[in-house]
Amino acid sequence: MKLNRPWDIFFKEKITKIFTEKKSVIDIGGGLRIMKEKNNRYDRTREWIVPYLEHVDYKVMDPVPDYHPDILGDIHHLPFPDCSQDAIVCIAVLEHVENPIKACQEIYRTLKPGGYCFLYVPFLFYYHAERGYYKDYWRFTKDAIEMLVHDFSSTEIQSVRGALETWFKISPLGRFAFINALGFGLDRLLGKDKSNQVSGYSVFLVK
Repeated sequence: MKLNRPWDIFFKEKITKIFTEKKSVIDIGGGLRIMKEKNNRYDRTREWIVPYLEHVDYKVMDPVPDYHPDILGDIHHLPFPDCSQDAIVCIAVLEHVENPIKACQEIYRTLKPGGYCFLYVPFLFYYHAERGYYKDYWRFTKDAIEMLVHDFSSTEIQSVRGALETWFKISPLGRFAFINALGFGLDRLLGKDKSNQVSGYSVFLVK
């Protein structure tokens, strides 16, 4: 069932803004999942992004060569000069790095003034390390996000899923789309869509 969820709208609006207003994009970890040859996963629901690549210098950065990234690099020590990058995307990466504070400082350092960053971090989510690729260290509250990105001039935070849909998502029932849709409806009906007990947060930043 296709639902017009607020976090899906936020994602599409902000990713479209990045790809239409900036000339280059670094995708740390390849979290957009839009290039089969440069990723360990591919998400066909994001194929709407692909046409933008004709007009933007899009590069994937990863710490290992296994999935053929454009750039080999460590988020703790980004291989870019100060104030050199138009935009950075960092989706579902910070939970897997040893020092997310340092990682956010590096993103800030390398972005140009006025540069854009899109982040996604989990809060209530299951353990999802991948042997030989990355471990799973952290979960983030809204308070933690605000601390991590306090240097940026503008911050927009969008929660992903309400309390009940989050509970369904991390349970065995989460494999069924209609159950998640039920959770979404109940969250709206009961006001749980305003809860701090969420799956995670999407964040749009301007340096």
